[in-house]
Amino acid sequence: MPRALLSVYDKTGLAEFAAQISYLGFDLIASGGTAQTLQDAGLTVTSIETLTGAAEMLGGRVKTLHPAVHAGILTRRTPQDSDELAAEGYSEIDLVICNLYPFQQTVAKHGTTLQDAIEQIDIGGVALLRAAAKNFLNVTVVCDPADYDRVAAALAYSNEADLALRRELAIKAFAHTRDYDTAIHAFLSRDLAPNMAASDALPSQLSVAARQVEALRYGENPHQSAAYYSQDGRGGPLGGTVLGGKQLSYNNILDLDAAWRAVSSFDGPAVVIVKHLNPTGIATGQTIAEAYPLALASDAVSAFGGVIAVNRGVDEAFVTALGSLFLEAIAAPTFTEAAVEQLNAGRKNCRLLQVPQPFDGNGIEIRSVHRGLLVQRSDIGDPDHVLLKTVTQRTPTAEEMAALGFAWKAVQHVKSNAIVIAGGNATYGIGGGLSSRVDATKLAVEKADARARGAVLASDAFFPFPDAVETAAQAGITAIIQPGGSIRDSEVIEIANQANMAMIFTGARHFRH
Repeated sequence: MPRALLSVYDKTGLAEFAAQISYLGFDLIASGGTAQTLQDAGLTVTSIETLTGAAEMLGGRVKTLHPAVHAGILTRRTPQDSDELAAEGYSEIDLVICNLYPFQQTVAKHGTTLQDAIEQIDIGGVALLRAAAKNFLNVTVVCDPADYDRVAAALAYSNEADLALRRELAIKAFAHTRDYDTAIHAFLSRDLAPNMAASDALPSQLSVAARQVEALRYGENPHQSAAYYSQDGRGGPLGGTVLGGKQLSYNNILDLDAAWRAVSSFDGPAVVIVKHLNPTGIATGQTIAEAYPLALASDAVSAFGGVIAVNRGVDEAFVTALGSLFLEAIAAPTFTEAAVEQLNAGRKNCRLLQVPQPFDGNGIEIRSVHRGLLVQRSDIGDPDHVLLKTVTQRTPTAEEMAALGFAWKAVQHVKSNAIVIAGGNATYGIGGGLSSRVDATKLAVEKADARARGAVLASDAFFPFPDAVETAAQAGITAIIQPGGSIRDSEVIEIANQANMAMIFTGARHFRH
């Protein structure tokens, strides 16, 4: 008579599946809570303790780690193996149903301690899955309740799963244990140094655990397949929840991520509008409804079809402030019910993404390159050692300093070469993603138009030539903030002095490629 071993944490569909295979003639062997669940369902079950002759130990940490279990799974069905099993009083196990402690879900919860995480590291379950998967030529392994029905159907049809199905299920089991171990390694590595500075060494072995949670319609273009993967195995894009609108696209998610990172860097109510990964407008105000028109005025043309991120809850006042601008998506920490109803009624295709946590910069950034990965710490602003230094004859006024501080924060979220022209709490013109810094400056000046006169300018990196500063001076810019460090700094400073501009060096660069 064939035998099935059941040891699961997720008991979804378990009793029904066990009843089916019991009806097909399988003896059921089960551990701990799994055995109790099956007994409560009226099924006849042999406990692991009866099979092994040994009680569970260490509060359940040791249940299935016994030769009676693993020899039964790993036997190759040869006369020699069969004789060896019989000499020990053991029997073959033909079907293993096992899934693991919820490690990923546990560590994703706020406030999880190291001890909590350790207790969710499954040992026996992983051993069962690996043993059964290794011996897929003879054993069927099932790690996903979603496979119960087709396994039961295969067994009902021919009393065993065919080799192709057994191999497929084995591959799935190995993938499951691989992802599980990767998640453990990633968590423990992070836990050793959760707040590593940008200059700290990166790990010599990189573990990245992610699970596909949503297949996307396509990637950047319709001919490219794409999906969203979550590092904690749950939640929607950016760890958020979609409250309305169409399904988020690949490009939507990229733009929302750029906008969310930018808006998270501001303490007061802020609005960031992004198009093709570049901010078109950034502004702060007493409320997000007050900040929105200021951000829109930075580049109302490019904002069409963009995405918006705000760092305060969206209410009816903000929805009203949006007016008729066409938007692809809005990200916010919360949405009032009335705002959701209003947006879904008037902008039924606009995606609404509620993201509960601001971007904090912890962790690493990963980009794929040909046959490899590039890894870096996130840029979350100036390093601690930065000291602002006035390098021109004129010192910025208090009003200029406030505007420079805003512009410097804003420019860090613009694609390089990046130039931001701004007032005290809003961008007036943005030039980014260009290969020439003077061209980026000209674009920002063009966007700012008359508002450039009396405004300030921020540059994400030094000026290699004085030409961009000359362009800024001609537009009426009164103060500049930049990293400095060019071999032509003296020439750049001289042009600023001639125009009676104030210039600050930060010593910190913020490239964004």
